[in-house]
Amino acid sequence: MRLSAGTSRAEALKLLVERFRRSELDDPGREARLTVCAAANLPPAALIAAPEAPLGGAAERLEEFAMRRVSGEPLSKIVGRREFWGLALSISPDVLDPRPETETIVEAAIALFAERRQDRLRVLDLGVGSGALLCALLHEFVNARGLGVDISAAAAEVARRNAAACGLAGRADIHVGTWADGVVGPFDLIVSNPPYVRTSEIESLSPEIRNFDPRLALDGGIDGLDAYRVILPAGARLVAPDGWLIIEAGAGQAGDVLAIAAKAGFLERSTRRDLAGVERVVVAGTPRSAPGRRNLEGDNRHERVIASE
Repeated sequence: MRLSAGTSRAEALKLLVERFRRSELDDPGREARLTVCAAANLPPAALIAAPEAPLGGAAERLEEFAMRRVSGEPLSKIVGRREFWGLALSISPDVLDPRPETETIVEAAIALFAERRQDRLRVLDLGVGSGALLCALLHEFVNARGLGVDISAAAAEVARRNAAACGLAGRADIHVGTWADGVVGPFDLIVSNPPYVRTSEIESLSPEIRNFDPRLALDGGIDGLDAYRVILPAGARLVAPDGWLIIEAGAGQAGDVLAIAAKAGFLERSTRRDLAGVERVVVAGTPRSAPGRRNLEGDNRHERVIASE
C-alpha cells in the first residue's frame, strides 16, 4: 500500500514499521518514527498529540524517504543533516557521516585544555570532512582559530558551509590538500578522524557505511594504518610545545597507533574509551606539554597512559 495525502500519521507509522521490519532494519519502530518526522517536518510529540492528522503534502516525500531507507541509505544522508556535539550539520555523499563515537575526541580536548578554554588556541583538523570536529571544537574554544584540510574539494565545500551555518566562518579556514602538505605550524591542538578500515574489510561493512560513505574516508590501506603513518609524523612536526594531537582509531587499533606515535617521537601517549568501552582515541604529546599533564591522570576508566621511553 502506498502512502497518500489522506493517510494519517498513525497509519503511515504502522505501514513504515511493517516495511522496515521486512527489510530487517534495526529497531523498525524508531526508524519509522524518525522517518515520518523527517519527511513531514514534525517534532516527535506531534505523532502522539495528533496521530489522526493526514500527511497531506508530505505523503510523496515520505514515500520517497521510506524507499531510500529500505535500500539501506541512512536517514541522515536522505535528509542531508546530522547532529554532532549539539550542532546541526549538513552532510552529503561526499563526506563521512559523523558518528557519536567521534565526539570522544571533543571530550578529550576539553579535558586536556580545561584551563585554557579562553586561550587563542590554534586548531588543525586533518581530513576535515563535514567539518564536524572543527566546528565542535571552535564552538567549545570560543577564542580559537582553526584550519581544516581535506583532499576532497567537495568535502571542503561542505565544511565551509557548516562553519558558516554555525557562525564560525570568521575563525575557520578550510583548505584542499593532502594531509599536512604545505601546512605551517605550530598548532596547540591537532585532531583527525582518518580512514582506518582495512581495504579487504570494506565490502563486509554494513550497507549504510559501505554504500553511502565515501570510500576515500574509509579505506585505510592493507592494514588500515596508512593515514596514521603520515599524520603522526606530520603532527609531531606541527604540534606546539604544550600542545596535543588527538586522533580516532578503529576498534582494536589503538595499540598499533600508539606504536606509530612513539616512532614519530611522541613521548607521552594515552588512549580514551568511547561510550561502548572501545579504545577509540589516541592522545599524543611530549614532556614539554606540562600544563595539561594533570588532566591525563583524571579518569582512568577512559585512559591508558603509556610511560615515556
